[in-house]
Amino acid sequence: MQSPAQSVEEYINQVPDLQREAIVLLRKTILENLPKGFVEQMSYGMVGYVVPHSIYPGGYHCDPKLPLPFLNIAAQKNFIALYHMGIYASPDLLDWFTTEFPKYSKLKLNMGKGCIRFRNGSPIPYTLIGELVKKTEVTNWINLYESNFLKK
Repeated sequence: MQSPAQSVEEYINQVPDLQREAIVLLRKTILENLPKGFVEQMSYGMVGYVVPHSIYPGGYHCDPKLPLPFLNIAAQKNFIALYHMGIYASPDLLDWFTTEFPKYSKLKLNMGKGCIRFRNGSPIPYTLIGELVKKTEVTNWINLYESNFLKK
């Protein structure tokens, strides 16, 4: 579900009380660990972290007017979602994350191709998320994106 919020602050203010603290802490964790070059903005109706056009002028291949997406967080109806394009594109990063997750959480990992879901009220392993975020520098993400998603 995409939010019509125009700013990250507006988005957070619209998040239901049950999820707001988790979103705020997740955002704080991401911002504290986000490599230089990524910027925070609203993206696809969620809080997004993108490579701006000033660094990657070509933008996102699906819509070049948009900056290159990397990471999003969202409060969905029954869970908090962390969308990480690097996990989707890199089997090594996915393997690392799935191996590390049980060391940080007693819960079963709930994820799709690039979406990690945390049920409402479930603990979020913020330390692990911080480690995940800082594993991908902007230049690494651009190279991974180009090798996985652009037609040659």
